[in-house]
Amino acid sequence: ELQLVESGGGLVQPGGSLRLSCAASGFTFGSYDMSWVRQAPGKGPEWVSAINSGGSSTYYADSVKGRFTISRDNTRNTVSLQMNTLKPDDTAVYYCNARNWAGNYWGQGTQVTVSS
Repeated sequence: ELQLVESGGGLVQPGGSLRLSCAASGFTFGSYDMSWVRQAPGKGPEWVSAINSGGSSTYYADSVKGRFTISRDNTRNTVSLQMNTLKPDDTAVYYCNARNWAGNYWGQGTQVTVSS
């Protein structure tokens, strides 16, 4: 069964850090580009960051550049998002996405709330 399971969300104060993880199973993880997409309450989805299948290239939205770092471990079938200097505007449900020519898969999401 194909699965993407996010973890690591929670409540954090402004300026704090969180590390999100996404565990993949049921498909050839190393053949897929991976992304993080978030959706804040009452807003549409926002692409946050991506990493290519081999992990050699990373991409970031301007809103998170310099604060977030995406990484992957193809031996463990995981992708992570290290989030530093969090702001209230980062509050959202964060989704893990796997995509290549063969498919486009989504996890269930993990809630991140940045509030004092």
